[in-house]
Amino acid sequence: MNHGQEIELRERLTRLWREAEPSVQAYVYAAVSRVHDAEDVLQQIAMTVARRFDEYDPNRPFVAWVLWLAKSRVIDFYRKQEREKLVFSEALLEKLAGALVERQPERTARHEALELCLDKLPEKSRQLLELRYENDSTMEGVADAIQSTAAAVRVMLFRIRNLLAECVQSELSREAL
Repeated sequence: MNHGQEIELRERLTRLWREAEPSVQAYVYAAVSRVHDAEDVLQQIAMTVARRFDEYDPNRPFVAWVLWLAKSRVIDFYRKQEREKLVFSEALLEKLAGALVERQPERTARHEALELCLDKLPEKSRQLLELRYENDSTMEGVADAIQSTAAAVRVMLFRIRNLLAECVQSELSREAL
C-alpha cells in the first residue's frame, strides 16, 4: 500500500467512525453504568476498530460491524470485572445494537443539528454546558465555577436545553424540506 492509499484509508475510517460514534456511545453508555468505565470501553472499541478496519466488509453497514465489535468489548469488560453475571444478557445487547443500527441515519442528522445549534449559542451558555456535561460537574460545582448559585445554574441550564431542543427541531424540519 502506497502513502496515498494509506491516507485515503485513514480518512475513510475517520469518516465512518464519526458517523457511527453516536450510536456506539449510546450503546456503551446503556450497557456500562459507570461513566469512566464506559469511556474506557469506548476507547477500547475505537482501538479495535482501527486495528481491525481491514476486516470490515464495505458491502455491509459500518455501524453494524462496529456494534458487533462493541458487544464483544462490553462482554470482555464484564468478564474482567469478575462479576457473577452480566448486567445485560448477550441477547439484550444484540437487540440494543440492532435498534441503534436502524436509527443511525436519524441519530446522525440529529447530532449534526445539535452541533450546529451548539455553535449558535453564546459563549457563556456553551461554557455552562461544558462545565456540567463534559466535565461532569455537579450543579454546585458549576455554580462555584461561575460564581453563582446552584438554583440559578439549574434555571440557566433548563433554558439552554430548551433553546437547543427548539433549534434542533427547527434544523431537522428545515432539512426535511
